[in-house]
Parts: sequence; C-alpha cells; structure tokens
Amino acid sequence: MDSEGSTSSRQPEQPAGTPQRKPSPLRFLVPAALVLLLAVAVAVTSPSTRHNLRLSLRSSLFSHRLLSPGLRRQVLRLLSPAPWKRDRSVGGTGRPTSPRPPCVLWMAPFLSGGGYSSEAWSYITALDRSMGEEEDPPIRLALEQHGDLENWEFWEGLPEGDRELAIRLHGTECRLAETVVVCHSEPGAWYPPLFETLPCPLTGYAAPLAVVGRTMFETDRLNPEHARRCNRMDAVWVPTGFHVSTFVASGVDPSKVVKVVQPVDVGFFDPSKYKPLALPAEMPVLGSVLGNPNVGPGRKVFVFLSIFKWERRKGWDVLLASYLREFTTADGVALYLLTNPYHTDKDFGNKISKFAQDAKLEEPGDGWAPVYVIDSHIAQADLPRLYKAADAFVLPSRGEGWGRPVVEAMAMELPVIVTNWSGPTEYLTEENGYPLPVDRMSKVPEGPFKGHLWAEPSVEQLRALMRRVVSNPEEAERRAARAREDMIQRFSPAVVARIVVDQILKVSKAHQ
Repeated sequence: MDSEGSTSSRQPEQPAGTPQRKPSPLRFLVPAALVLLLAVAVAVTSPSTRHNLRLSLRSSLFSHRLLSPGLRRQVLRLLSPAPWKRDRSVGGTGRPTSPRPPCVLWMAPFLSGGGYSSEAWSYITALDRSMGEEEDPPIRLALEQHGDLENWEFWEGLPEGDRELAIRLHGTECRLAETVVVCHSEPGAWYPPLFETLPCPLTGYAAPLAVVGRTMFETDRLNPEHARRCNRMDAVWVPTGFHVSTFVASGVDPSKVVKVVQPVDVGFFDPSKYKPLALPAEMPVLGSVLGNPNVGPGRKVFVFLSIFKWERRKGWDVLLASYLREFTTADGVALYLLTNPYHTDKDFGNKISKFAQDAKLEEPGDGWAPVYVIDSHIAQADLPRLYKAADAFVLPSRGEGWGRPVVEAMAMELPVIVTNWSGPTEYLTEENGYPLPVDRMSKVPEGPFKGHLWAEPSVEQLRALMRRVVSNPEEAERRAARAREDMIQRFSPAVVARIVVDQILKVSKAHQ
C-alpha cells in the first residue's frame, strides 16, 4: 500500500480486437532523436546541465506514446547514473584499500510528490544539513529517482534550495561496494519491481555494501509477497512502533525491523515566518458563500483544513458526515479540502453533493456549513501559508503510515484532530492534540489489500471534538503550542538525522 499519495505506473492492457494502426514515421524518428540527446546528456561534464537534460529526457520518455515500454526502460537506465557506472570512473567495484565514510544512495520518488516523496525529501535535507555541520562527515549522500512517475509540476514547485540540493547529490560518485542503498518506496518497487520503475537496488542485492528498505503500511498487516521482499533486505526501517508490531506479526524477521521516525522541518514549517495564504473566494461546492473567510467586513470564520487524496482510506466520508451534521451556516465555520483524485475524476462537488444525498443528511434550515475544495496544485513552498490560513486541522483517516500533513500542521502550531490508530499514535497525545477514538475495526472492502483490517473512526466523537475546538480556543491554542514543542524536541531534522546516521553506520559495519 502506498504512503499518503503515491500511485504506481502500471500501464493498462490494450483491449482485445483493437484495430492495429499503421506505424507512423515518427515512431522511428523520435527514438533516434532521443538517442542523440542521450549522447549529449552523457557527454556533458557540468553536473547541473547534465541533470537538467536527464530530467527533460525522462519526461519525454514517459509522456511520448510512440516509444515502446522496452525502449523507454533501456534509455531510462542509461539516463540514471547508477553507482555501478560511477564505480568504473573512480577505481572499480572492489573493496577500497583505505577506509572511507560509507556512501548512502537514497532511491525514492523525489520528483513525484505524495507521501513517500515528501518523506524522502525530509530525510535528505535533514542529513545534508547535519553533514554540512560536521568537520569529518560520517557518511556521503547520493540520490536517485525511483518508485513512481515524475511530476514536473511538483519539481517546479519545490524551493530553489531543494532543487539545487537534488542536482548536487545526484552527481555524487560512490563505489558500489561501499554504498548503502536505501530503497524508499513500497516493496513492490524493489528489485525485481512488480511494475515499471527503476529497480532498487539497480543491480540486485549482492553488489552493494548493504540494502535497506524504508516502507510502511496503513493496515494491520503486510501481504505475504511484501513480507518476503522485506526479508531480502539487510534492514527494514519503519516509522512507528505500530509498524514494528505489524511487520513482525506478518512474518518479517524481527532482527531486521527498526523504528526510524520521520523528521519534520520545523524551520520551514514555522508559523512565525509566514502570512496566511488567501483561500479561494469562489462559491463553495456545498453551502452558502457567506461562510467564506474572505467575504464579509470584519467577519472571522473558523477554518477547518484537511489534506488528503480522494480515497476511502482517508475518511473523507467520516469528515463530511460529522461536519455537515454538527455545523450550519450560522456557526461561522468553513471546511477546506486540499485534495487530488486517486483512481477517480476531479468532480468533487458532485461527489460531495451525492454523498450528502446518499447518506440521507438533511440540510439545516439556515443552510449547510460551507465546504470548499482546493483541487489545484499548491507548491511545496506555499504549504506553510496554507496551514497558516487555517484554525484547525482534521483527518479522520482509517489508517496512516505516518500522517505527514498532520505533523506539518502540528509544527505550524495548529490544533489537530486525527484518528487514534496506526501511524499517528507515535506522536499524537491528549496534551498535543485531539486523538479521535475508533468505533471498531473493519475489513478493507476492495483492492489488493482486501480483507486487511483498518479503523472506523467515530462520527459522533468527531462531531464533539470539532465543536470543542471551535468552542474552547484557549485549550486548542495550548495543545497546539505543545504540538510544536513536541515536533521540535522529538522530530526536528537534527534529532532524526542523528538516528539515521547511527543506523547507517550500524548496518555498514555489520557488512564490512
């Protein structure tokens, strides 16, 4: 199961009986042009220029339908400066004669957006900052895109410093024999991958010094194939104690499972640095425009914010049922949903209206409390301003690997209401937030994890907690301040970087 937003790149099969089209001359011209550009990309000596050429070529490979999947894979591998290629340029793949700090090749969906992507960025930025403060850094860093398709809108929305960091680390040269490869993705993307993606590790498990899997699940178990893939790793890093228990119970070797918490950039997500983002002022998808926080002189509306991809696991139905039953236009509240489609279309307004009708929710006499949908891309650099525009964050999810928007909201000193099960149990308490009780466990109804169990958060308790946050601002502010303190003390980049470096040195020493 993916982590908070990642989607695979599996390609649909062509229906039987589809007429065969006559080959276009472009079918032969486009590969030739790409090969020429590839030669230029390989020959360019500037790491920055070479990296940008590779990015452009990779984008073309995945968007151009005239290229066969096989040719795309072949050229994609040539575009990726794998460590085994670098080995030859720095002295071969044999063990080094003099000890050097181990190299860490972090392979993750850095260019994709979504949960695994944002988590990988948090680790890389934390480690790079920590190594920059060391006179003799204990590790060297390299990175490579892996595990999902590139999202160029996401790449362009990254802070300039992050893009420059990616270019620099993408050019790091390492001997494979002294490299710890971190495969940061769902186990289905690990070597050999179950779908089209750059495999991790690139050449199998024998050549690197060690291979670490970083992954998570949002249900009560792993499927047998994913457990088997975890057991091929030298170590498996999971984000919470919840995952340690579920992975071991699913058959993963207990000696390999290590809890490595996730960092949150408390310097970037710092409420003192930002002004609120202007929230969309158009008509809500449900309810009255009078609830818009940008409408009405001197009117202060209490803004609930939720961030998720549109899937059942995220509990959007629980959120809407609770909010629409508890509040009306007269309450002066608004619910903003930052969402994106997940195996569905973007017609969220009709989906929300249909849900209210199917759930037999009766519209109050003074009208629905307004619901707004933000379905356009918000750049990573603007996310803190979005949190700053809200008064509370709410996510009644049925299961989370970690809950990255939750810890970002906590770092931004927002009161959070989140399901008290799975990943958030690692950091959510009665002192720093509002844990949402679970009514019962239910079976995942469909998909590859059908039959697994996840939580059913309480609608009635969510209604009560949302009303409590609105009615008791002093308590909410107190818990929100404690939330930021906890993020700084337990999950800041400096704290987590030390944990990661310790684990890297431990696994590298065990295999030297």
